[in-house]
Amino acid sequence: MQDHKRVSKGYTALVATVVIWSMPSLFQYYLNRYYDPWAQNFYRYSVACLAIAPFVFYRVRRGGPPIDRKAVMLCLIPCIPNVVHQVAQVMALLYMGPGVYAIFNRSSVIFTSLLALAFFPEERYIIRQWRFQAGTLLGLVGAFGVVWFQANRETGAIALRGLIIAFTATFCWALYAVLVKRPSQRLGSIRSFGLISFITSTLLLPLTFVFGKIATPLHAGLHVNLILIVSAVTCITMAHVLYYVAIREVGVALSQALQLLCPIGALGLSALIFHERLTHAQLGSAGILLLGAFLAMRVKPPAPESAENL
Repeated sequence: MQDHKRVSKGYTALVATVVIWSMPSLFQYYLNRYYDPWAQNFYRYSVACLAIAPFVFYRVRRGGPPIDRKAVMLCLIPCIPNVVHQVAQVMALLYMGPGVYAIFNRSSVIFTSLLALAFFPEERYIIRQWRFQAGTLLGLVGAFGVVWFQANRETGAIALRGLIIAFTATFCWALYAVLVKRPSQRLGSIRSFGLISFITSTLLLPLTFVFGKIATPLHAGLHVNLILIVSAVTCITMAHVLYYVAIREVGVALSQALQLLCPIGALGLSALIFHERLTHAQLGSAGILLLGAFLAMRVKPPAPESAENL
């Protein structure tokens, strides 16, 4: 009975995560009308940091790994690609719709696998597996096609610029996902995410002063600011917590595999709200990308004993 409750809890958390992570690009696409990329990300991460702070304080009071200088330095490393990712993904939405970007972003599964080969020697054996090789090739071809075959692209130069920005955002997300492994193992999910959200906000602050408009919330209007707050609390803070619950209760493999449903939700919502439509070539490319990502995720991780030494 207890096991059934745990599995049920895990599936509930996983379904909620898939639903929530179908929406970030939609929120960002809408907020682009009012917030520049720098201000949007600074305020979204600041709200997310405030939302997770009570949970961090609660965990710290109960004991466990301290948040000291060493912990800060450990979390600073993944925060750098995270900042680049956050800004680049909002910029990418100036060139493509939220549904297209949601599909393209699934190629991060492949980039994560490639980066894991570089950072974790014990995982390098997977490059010899045909699923990984075929999945990587299909994923990269599909990701390129989803962006390149946009019906409304005016010139190749504009499409190429958007493709480069989207690629940068996706690659940096994969790099962040790999680098965050060590601080998460050392500090736990709540502490590490709380610290990372604080550092990310701190790094975005001077960038917003230099390149963005720090006073944007004063002019955006109450309803826009409320949408920003909702997107930060749900898509950043709540989704992370739910995802950690899903991983704990039903496992990493299933939790990752079902994330491939996120672009379908994003496409449906984008078509309903923003009237985004994909060409036949884009739909075919999306299918190729998702097939490639699925094949790449079918590659098994190394034995548990090697992970214990990380």
